[in-house]
Amino acid sequence: MNRYILLIGCALLLTAIGLAWWLETRAPQPVALTPTLTGETEYCLTCHANLDEISSSHPVETFGCVICHGGERLALDAGLAHSSMRGGANPSDLTVVEQSCGGANCHSGDAADGRDHIQRVTTSIQVNYTGAITSLRYTFGAQPDQTPIYGALAVTDTSLPSQTGILRLDLFDPAAETSPSLQAFGENCLTCHINAEPAAGKQYQRYTGCAACHSPALPLPSLGEGRGEGGVVHTLTTAIPYSQCNTCHNRGNYDLRTMTFIERTDQPTNQLSNYPTNRLQNYYQPIAQFTQCEYTLDCVDCHTRTEAMGDGDIHAAKADIQYVQCKTCHGTPAELPLTQTLTDPDDLAFRLAFLNPVVDLQLGDTILVTEQGEPLWNTLVLPDGTYQLVGKATKQVFTFRPVMGSGCTQDGRDQSSAYCHTCHAVER
Repeated sequence: MNRYILLIGCALLLTAIGLAWWLETRAPQPVALTPTLTGETEYCLTCHANLDEISSSHPVETFGCVICHGGERLALDAGLAHSSMRGGANPSDLTVVEQSCGGANCHSGDAADGRDHIQRVTTSIQVNYTGAITSLRYTFGAQPDQTPIYGALAVTDTSLPSQTGILRLDLFDPAAETSPSLQAFGENCLTCHINAEPAAGKQYQRYTGCAACHSPALPLPSLGEGRGEGGVVHTLTTAIPYSQCNTCHNRGNYDLRTMTFIERTDQPTNQLSNYPTNRLQNYYQPIAQFTQCEYTLDCVDCHTRTEAMGDGDIHAAKADIQYVQCKTCHGTPAELPLTQTLTDPDDLAFRLAFLNPVVDLQLGDTILVTEQGEPLWNTLVLPDGTYQLVGKATKQVFTFRPVMGSGCTQDGRDQSSAYCHTCHAVER
């Protein structure tokens, strides 16, 4: 009997040893990476070696993966390795972005160095939706005036002194509203601020947080595929195509009587296979009126980083932060557009051009600038007095002349869209 038990025990032991050996031979061999910024070995590339490098300013040898994504750096089991990741697969979600992307030398640095990205984004109109929230609460009698009180995120303006006098926003809670219309607004109309989960449907699909804009879901001519394993987008770029903006914009209109979103009947395809020749149909809604440059260019070719990402202050409405006009690039019959000759190698224009190298800026080049001094770094003043613009997402080269000397009879003081559309509207 004892011999029988001994034989069974030996058989079980040998089986266990064999199983352990089999599992060991099947286990992935660790691929070690020791990023220079952390000096700590991590094994993420054991499974994720096929992911594209996320951007030229975030080389994997320098940053690695864990410094941004979190996770258990020495784990080889997927569940354990991913158990402490920030934001799931998206460390730019605004609930974790300070931990993932913050720091004085990264994206929560000094405003004077242009590194206060997180502060600017979290206080921006695109994130907080405070213009719509404030307007509707005032309309339905929930507040006495149109001074912003609530936003889609609770934020505080830390870039003091404030230029707007709005120092904080509390979190908008539709359930706390007594008006059925405001409750319906909260239920149906808060999917477009960039840290909200998008509405259902392929045409609305995007990430949240910074990646809502900077990680386009489609390949771009200026980037290549920008994808890793399983079709996961692993790209951060400032070459943002209009189709990415259209995951929120130009998709339809709100019915203020029912507080519902009415989709346009000709939903844009968002396919770039015929990019950009299908833009005339896809870019704007059928009811919209626009000029040729408004649909030929991408949104980021006109709207500046301050308009899109904010300036660190809390603003009451989109009109308070959006300031670029036709004259910014074209001038008026009486004035040429503003320009700047680049003499400082540390000029912000060079950093922006490095992030999206569609142009080769050189010291001594003269570029267009906005009235607030923002460099339009993808433009160039040519020797013959004409101007050149290179599309940030398409690399297309456009050459144009100033209004001055063209015979245009425009009143340069009127920069409204309707006024310019009188002569320059495109017929579809």
